[in-house]
Parts: sequence; structure tokens; C-alpha cells
Amino acid sequence: MDRSTSWTTLYPFTRIDDDSARRWLAERWEITSRDKMVGRLDGLARTGYRARVHQALGVSPLAWDAALYVDLARRGFGSGMITEADAWTALKNIVPTVAKTYASWQEYADHYLLGRKVWRDGLRGIPDADLPSPQSVADAHVRSLLDPANRTSPWNLASWDAIFNPDHAR
Repeated sequence: MDRSTSWTTLYPFTRIDDDSARRWLAERWEITSRDKMVGRLDGLARTGYRARVHQALGVSPLAWDAALYVDLARRGFGSGMITEADAWTALKNIVPTVAKTYASWQEYADHYLLGRKVWRDGLRGIPDADLPSPQSVADAHVRSLLDPANRTSPWNLASWDAIFNPDHAR
């Protein structure tokens, strides 16, 4: 995620740009309709990339799929393929599974990076620099989110336990 984006809002950019979001979804995910969007979200929620990782390593990193799911829901809203209410419902639907899978932001981060690494390794022949964000950048983002000195990190602003009461003030 680039530095101009928000970690804490439904739509991650300064303003909604339907065309940009639609283009991104079509180019990166081959999502060009509401039905394809809903299908991709469903696939990530059910098995996602973690099924492949589980076969290879015996671990199911839900965190990577959850992060992709959130990104798709946010951009689906931004593109107009799903409504704001649909996006919030989608996000609320993934939370219970994530909450019961992990006990901390650190565990979530470890699985996120594992899932991303396996995904990246599956893109053999594509230089890391050609990916949306090289592994070193992803690692740095996660370290920043976990850094106790980072007072603006949403992971530091809300303890992991806040996931069980998402609609309550922190």
C-alpha cells in the first residue's frame, strides 16, 4: 500500500476514483462486474491462497487472504461494483474468522508475511521490483504497524481485543 493511502477508512484514497478502482480491479484481479467481485470475495473467504500454502507448508495463513479480501472490498466500493453497505457487510463477515484464528497483531502479521511470500514465490519469473510492492516494502510496512513507537499505527491505537467489539469506542 502506498503512503498516500489510509489504513483506517473504508476507501483507502483521498477521494473516490471509480475509473481508477475499476481499472485496478480489472488489471490485477480480472474483476469487471459485481458478480465477479462477489465471487472473488467468496473465494477468498472460503479458501483463498491459504489452501495452497497449507498443502505446501501445513499452515493456513488466513491473514494474507483477509488482507486481500479487505483490499478488494474497499476497491469494490470505490469502483461502484458494491455499495458502501455491501462493503461494510463484507468486512464484518470476515472479522469473526480472523478473530478466532489469531491472538495478536504479531500472529496476524507473521501469517500475512508468510502468505505474501508464498504468493510472491508463485509468481516465478516476475522480478520483485515489478510487483505492486516488493517484499522489502511489505516487511517494512508490517514492522511499522507493529512498532510500539509508531503512535499512528492502527495496530497500536487498537489492541487486538478490539476486533471482538468493532463498533465500540476504543
